[in-house]
Amino acid sequence: MRSDIDIKRDVENELRWDPQIDPTDIGVAVKNGVVTLTGFVRSYTAKYHAEREAKRITGVLGVANDIEVRLPSDDERPDPEIARDVVAAIKAELPVASQHIRVLVSKGFVTLEGEVEWNYQREWAERAAGRVKGVRSVLDSIQVKPHVPAAAVKEKIEQALKRNAELEAKSITVDVNGSEVTLRGKVRSWAEREEAENAAWRAPGVTKVINQIAVGVLETL
Repeated sequence: MRSDIDIKRDVENELRWDPQIDPTDIGVAVKNGVVTLTGFVRSYTAKYHAEREAKRITGVLGVANDIEVRLPSDDERPDPEIARDVVAAIKAELPVASQHIRVLVSKGFVTLEGEVEWNYQREWAERAAGRVKGVRSVLDSIQVKPHVPAAAVKEKIEQALKRNAELEAKSITVDVNGSEVTLRGKVRSWAEREEAENAAWRAPGVTKVINQIAVGVLETL
């Protein structure tokens, strides 16, 4: 079990290492393995990257991202312009699926609605929107529409876990109820826990992943 002091130091170092983040105004606090990020950044992309970097650190059990996006005056834009560019960005990433995605913008806060068939489409839409100049935050309310049997989903996820060299697949169990997946077991780090969840999300038709995987030292035989 790593100490909060060590985790805090490593998170701060990781933030400094990422060229897309200016860590000057970001505060890091850690309590019982849970990281809280505060302060402000100058783009939504920087906020996203800060959270991602914190999750990489061994011993991190959770991340509360309370960073505020404060846009430079040059990046302030009218909502109609932001909406237009978000629509174009999503269409560039997802030419077909973009037809089923609606974009709402209010004071730079973007909401995405609609339905897609794969979770990666939902994630790509959110990332595309977040890269648009003037965006302060993105609320991703896109729904994933299930279209495959539960047994097929379970099999595909288990196969994906076994293929991943970074995971001890035998320590993870997969339960599927309709389009909802529950993961249980234990892994060595938060990064491995997140990788297992990502593998589940990549299966076709998954609309929800309940990640109950614990982080700790794996027992060896």
